Amino acid sequence: MADGPTQVESEKTLDDSWRVIRMRVTAYCPCSKCCGEYSDGITACNYRIQNGDRFVAADKRYPFGTGMVIPGYNDSKPVEVKDRGGAIQNNKLDVFFNTHQEALVWGVQYLDVLVKVQ
Repeated sequence: MADGPTQVESEKTLDDSWRVIRMRVTAYCPCSKCCGEYSDGITACNYRIQNGDRFVAADKRYPFGTGMVIPGYNDSKPVEVKDRGGAIQNNKLDVFFNTHQEALVWGVQYLDVLVKVQ
């Protein structure tokens, strides 16, 4: 099964400040099942996770601090890239939840994500 459309097919420019990119969005939490040896509560940009946080993990194409709007996540308000992950490549994102149960409920979704142009 394919991972969804390629970037060329899925990327559209809304205006000069936002792009719409079709992405495979999975969820994770700070537990050892999701993060393995990196389950210390500190993200790749050295941000210390706090209860109630909402942010995303993305590949290096998106610098830390890049704003994104993911439908159905964080009340569809912008969140920032604050983490990385080895399996996060191409048009994939991970959205952060504080508990493993919340992450399981989200599962995997294919969504049109708004990405702030830097």
